[in-house]
Amino acid sequence: MKSLAIHGKEDIRWEDREVPTPGEGEVRLRVNYVGICGSDLHYYFHGANGEYTIREPLTPGHELSGVVDLDPSGRLAPGTPVTVHPARYGPEVPGLEDRPHLRSGGDYLGSAAADPHRQGGASELLIVEDHMIRVLPASLPLERAALAEPLAVAIHAVSLAGDITGARVLVIGAGPIGLLVVAAAVEAGASVVGASDVREEPLERSQALGATEVSLVGRDTIENESYDVVFECSGVGVALSSAVRAARRAGTIVQVGMLPNADIGVNLAPMLAKELTIRGAFRFSTEIDDAIALLAESDALDSVISHVIPASDAVEALELARDSSASAKVLLSL
Repeated sequence: MKSLAIHGKEDIRWEDREVPTPGEGEVRLRVNYVGICGSDLHYYFHGANGEYTIREPLTPGHELSGVVDLDPSGRLAPGTPVTVHPARYGPEVPGLEDRPHLRSGGDYLGSAAADPHRQGGASELLIVEDHMIRVLPASLPLERAALAEPLAVAIHAVSLAGDITGARVLVIGAGPIGLLVVAAAVEAGASVVGASDVREEPLERSQALGATEVSLVGRDTIENESYDVVFECSGVGVALSSAVRAARRAGTIVQVGMLPNADIGVNLAPMLAKELTIRGAFRFSTEIDDAIALLAESDALDSVISHVIPASDAVEALELARDSSASAKVLLSL
C-alpha cells in the first residue's frame, strides 16, 4: 500500500508500506479522502507544529473519510462508509469528566506530539480502534464527510460562547476553520454573523455560508464594541487585539486559531474596563456526532471544499492549501 510521510521541512514522500493487520478491538479502513489542516501545513513547511517537531517520518491527516476494509469482529461489513474521531484520551482526571479532550497523555491522528508519533490518515489503509469509528448516514457522501472533524472543531468553539441566539457575531480569519465557524454560528441562531480577513476571496466564501457583514483588513474599519461575540480564527496576535476592540462590554471572545508558542504583542488593556470573557478552544469532545448530523442534512457546506487532489500530488496540494486566495479546504484523494 501507499502512504504519505513527512520526513522534514518541505520533504514529503509517497511511500510503499506493508499492509497492516488489525488486532483485537481494531478495524482496518480504506481511506478515500483526507483534508489538509493547518497543522499539516506547519509540519510540511516548517518541520514542526508549534513545539512539536518531527523526529521520525510522520504520516499527516486527521480529517478523513473512507470505508471499512476489514473488521475482525465482524460487526462492520466491508464497504461500510465511515469517518473517524481522531483522538485517544489520557487517563481520567477529576473535574474533566465532560471534557476528555483536555486530559493530558492522549494523542491525535497525524501528530508529532507523542513519541513515537501518532501516524495519520493519509494512507491507503489505516488501522484505528473501533471506538474511534463513526458510521455515516446514507445521505452523507464520503467527500463531504471529510469535513466532519473540522466542523466539530467549529461547533465546539461556538458552544464555548454559550447561547448566541440573536447575538451579533464576528469571525476573524475566514480560512477553512473560520468558514465553518461562520456556518456553525448561523446554525446556532446568531442574528448577524460578520467575517474579517486580509483577503477578499475568503470573505466571498464566508458570504456564501451566511456572513452578512464582511471587513477587509486594511480597507474596512470594524467599529469598536460592535459585536457580542468574537471568534478569533487566524491565530495572529494583532487579530486578538482587534477582537478585544470589537467585542462589546461584557462580551465574549473565543480564541480558535492556534497562537504561536511564544511571547507575542497583544493589547488586552480594553479587556478590563469591558469585563470581557476570553476563552480558549481546543479541538472537541463529542461534537463530531453533531457535525455528521449537520453534514447529512444538506449540501450547504460543500462549497468549503475547493479542491480535491490525488495524494500522490501532495506537494501541489500543500502549496495550494496555504494560499487562502486560491483555496479553502483542500482534500487529498486516496
